Amino acid sequence: MYLNEKILIGKSKDKELSILPNMANRHGIITGASGTGKTVTSKVMAESFSDAGIPVFMADVKGDLSGTCLEGKTSEKIEERIKELKLKDFEFKSFPVRFWDIYGEGGHPIRTTISRVGPDVLSIMLGLSEVQEGVLDIVFKIAEDEELQIDDLKDLRMILKHVGDNRSDYTTKYGNITPQSIGVIQRSLLALEKEGADYFFGKPDLDINDFMKTESGKGYINILDATKLFQNPDLYAAFLLWLLVELFQNMEEVGDLDKPKIVFFFDEAHLLFENMPEYRLKKINQVVRLIRSRGIGLYFVTHNPTDVPDNILSQLGNRVQHNLRAYTPAEQKVVKAAAQAFRVNEKFDTEKAILELGTGEALVSFQNEKGEPEVVEKVTILPPQSDMGTIDNLTKNKIINNSELAGKYDEREESESAYEILKTKIDEREAAKKAEEERKVKEKEEKELAKKKREEEKEAARLARQKQKEEENSPMGQAKKMGKRVIQNTTSGFIRRIANAIVKSVMGKKK
Repeated sequence: MYLNEKILIGKSKDKELSILPNMANRHGIITGASGTGKTVTSKVMAESFSDAGIPVFMADVKGDLSGTCLEGKTSEKIEERIKELKLKDFEFKSFPVRFWDIYGEGGHPIRTTISRVGPDVLSIMLGLSEVQEGVLDIVFKIAEDEELQIDDLKDLRMILKHVGDNRSDYTTKYGNITPQSIGVIQRSLLALEKEGADYFFGKPDLDINDFMKTESGKGYINILDATKLFQNPDLYAAFLLWLLVELFQNMEEVGDLDKPKIVFFFDEAHLLFENMPEYRLKKINQVVRLIRSRGIGLYFVTHNPTDVPDNILSQLGNRVQHNLRAYTPAEQKVVKAAAQAFRVNEKFDTEKAILELGTGEALVSFQNEKGEPEVVEKVTILPPQSDMGTIDNLTKNKIINNSELAGKYDEREESESAYEILKTKIDEREAAKKAEEERKVKEKEEKELAKKKREEEKEAARLARQKQKEEENSPMGQAKKMGKRVIQNTTSGFIRRIANAIVKSVMGKKK
C-alpha cells in the first residue's frame, strides 16, 4: 500500500515498516526458504511501487503473478490479516499490467540483437573460458571493423566460420585465433539454441523505455512470463543479466530522485551469480553500484543472503528476511550470516527470530531519511490487493491485444546483416573458385586433346614409314626398286651418250 508518501510493506503491533520512495533505488533483497512468502512480499512491494507511480518489472517463474491484473478476492485468512494489522484503508483492486515472454507465447516478445548483447554477456551465456571469451571479443571487433551487424545466431555462426576459415588473415592485426576456440563457441551456440535462444536474438529489439510507462498515475507492472524460460536456467540467468547491463548502458545518469524511474525484481537471483568467475563479478558489482544513479532500483529475490556475493550484498540497503531452516551446520552458518546483516534490535534475538518466523512474517530493515539502515523489526507482510491466482489465456490475450504495444514486436524483422553479407561474399568466392576450377579443367582437357592429337599424328607418320618400309622390302618392292635402278642406269647412259654427241658436234663446228 502507498500511504502518506511511503511504500508500506508490513506492520507489527505498534509499528509500520515502509520504504521511502527516495530510498527505493538503494536496492534491496528478499530472502527466505521456499514457501515462506517471498512471492507475496514481492507482489505487495510491486503493487505499492505501482501506486506510487513507479513502473515495475518482475519475472514470474511459477505463474502466480498474472492475477495482478485482476481485483483481489477476500478470504477468511486475508480478512484475519487485515483485522490483525488494522488496515483501515485496505482495498482490493487491480493494477495496470503488461505481459512479456521471450518465446512470444505468454506476452509481447522480447528480442535483442547479438551485437547489442555484446561479447561479455554472451560469453556468460555460453559458459566460455577467459581464452575463448578473448576469441569472441576478436570476432566482435572484426564484425565492427567490417561493418557486419550480428543480429541473430545465424549471423554469429556465419562470422565465426568466416573468421575461422580466414584466421591467418586476421591474426597479425587482432591476435591469435585458434580453430579449437572457434569450435567450442560454435558448439556452445548449438546448446544455447536448444534452450530457445533463437527466439531471443533478432529484430525488432526491445526498447527499454517500453517498461517505463504509467497509466492514470500508476506505474505499469511488467510481468515476464518465465514459466517456460525458467526450465532453461542458464538462459533465464543470462536474460536477467543482459537486462541489468542493458538498463545500465541505456539509462542516463539522473542523480538522486524523489522516486525511482523503475524497480526491477530479479527472482531466483542466485542463478545470476552461480559459477561466475571473479573478473566477471567485478563488472556486475560495478553495474549494481552505479545503476542507482540512473534512477533504477534492483531487488534480488533468492533463498538466502549468501546466494549474493558480499560486495553486491553490501549495496542492498532494503532487506526482507523470511524464515530459514537450519538442520545442518552449513544451514546454521547461513542463518547466522543473515542475522548479522541486520542492525541489532535489543528486543529480540535476530538469529532465533529467523528460525521462528511463520509464513507471511519477516524481519525487515529499510533505510531511513539519512540512508542509514533502521533497526531490524519483526513484521507481518501486508496481504496483496490484487488477485493471487493465475488468469486464463482468454483474459491474458485480451490484455496483450489491447496493449498499445500490440503488434510492435510480434513479427520478426529480417535485415541485411552478417549472414547475408558474408553469404554473398562466400557465394561469390565459391563461384569464382568454381569458375577457376572449370577453366583449369577445360585447359587441361585442351592440353590433353592437343597432346593426344600430336601423338596420333606421330603414330600415323610412324605407321606410314613402317608401311613404306615394309612395301620396299617386299618382293614386289624389291622388283620395283630393281626396275627403277635399271631404268635409272639405262636413262643415265643414254643421256650421257646424247650429251657426248652434242659436245662433239659443237666442238667440231668450232674448228
